[in-house]
Amino acid sequence: MSSRPRAAWPLVAVFTAGYLASYLLPTVVGRLSVHLGLSSAQAGLVGSALLLSSASAGFTLAGRVERYGSRTPARIGLVLAAVGYGCAALAGSVPLVVLGVMVGGFGSGTATAVAAAGIAAQRDPHRTSSLGLLTVSATAGALYLTIPHLGGGHRLPFAAIVLVALLVWPATTRLNGPTAPEESAAQITGRLPHRRSGLVLAGGMLVWSMAQNALWGVSSRIGITQAGLTEVTVGVVFAAALGAGLLGVMGAGVLGARVGRAVPIGLGTVVIAGSIVLSSSARDLTSFATGEILWNTVYPVVLSYLIGLAASLDVRGRWAVLAGSASSVGVACGPLLGSVLSEEAGYPVMGLILGAATLLVAAPVTAVALHTGGRPLVPGSVRRRGGAPAALLAATTGSLSGAVPKLGSPEQPVTELRVRRRRLVRSAIRTAGPDGGPGQSNAYASTSDR
Repeated sequence: MSSRPRAAWPLVAVFTAGYLASYLLPTVVGRLSVHLGLSSAQAGLVGSALLLSSASAGFTLAGRVERYGSRTPARIGLVLAAVGYGCAALAGSVPLVVLGVMVGGFGSGTATAVAAAGIAAQRDPHRTSSLGLLTVSATAGALYLTIPHLGGGHRLPFAAIVLVALLVWPATTRLNGPTAPEESAAQITGRLPHRRSGLVLAGGMLVWSMAQNALWGVSSRIGITQAGLTEVTVGVVFAAALGAGLLGVMGAGVLGARVGRAVPIGLGTVVIAGSIVLSSSARDLTSFATGEILWNTVYPVVLSYLIGLAASLDVRGRWAVLAGSASSVGVACGPLLGSVLSEEAGYPVMGLILGAATLLVAAPVTAVALHTGGRPLVPGSVRRRGGAPAALLAATTGSLSGAVPKLGSPEQPVTELRVRRRRLVRSAIRTAGPDGGPGQSNAYASTSDR
């Protein structure tokens, strides 16, 4: 990929196409159960197959997007999504639906990996990821308001994903093409930075996402079976919840890094744990709607900070893709876990288990946010006040390799010399060169007349 950041909106569009399937998971799982005669666990297993296929695409592409560029992998992902979900929509037998779901899931994961790598290269990864979550939430909310009124069995949710993938295709013309072979080789052979923090973050996002999607995968059944609501009413609640999520993401975009990442991640995860317990124990419209709306308001906020945190660990986007793929594994296991727990222990006990798991994850993930707060994006880089790391600027402008520290070396301090008299400054500048001659100065001095 080019070192020069491109426009953010094509990445946001591809991000939306890749993430949409997981956002529509409750209606996909619910309709597979009702219209194909699957049990709750079987329908959850189909949803897990979709998301595991998506995660495998992310692990496959981690560190390789730079080599191929963004445009070609994004187009391949969109084609696979359109073909796979299209076949699942047209098929009437379970094996063909599962095959189509896995092909489409791989396409969704490919699109998501491309978007994650591109977002990490943006000047403000958190703002771009917030915009992506805002767009996918708005798209899913509109579909939740529309799909229950149109019928169509299991076909309609898949058809909606296909339509979005086709609409996003023109945006891929604005993505980067492949890099030169020598530039690509130099980028890919670089050592993965912040390995310990990245591994902790990836593991935490796996468990965190598993808990979220275990509830999300059975939320429709909680509303219909336990709270006694109709599918239309549940769809309205989901649309309202996703609308509240839009407000949450907008607030996160405005807040940005003013309070750092640790506070939104830690405090938000605690609120999420409480809302999971409330939603899973709901027995009427009020408690169900309150839990879902509160949960969906805070969930994308925390997710946007987690994505931004992963992107900040490596400007090349490798940790963003790896952590995102680990999150996809958790997302994949979520529907099956939720279905099994709800069938064996009931929805309220399931909520207590998921809430406790969410709280346990809050501590290590928040610790990563505290530990990596304020770090330069590239190890050993000198961060300029109000600007990009100097090492990145040197790499993109063709400066001499000795002008900046090597990757992995300790940061070089910049010392200010404060003197009281300009006469002394002029004398220091004349004699600062290695031979004491004029024009040989390599020192930096700043004056402060008092």
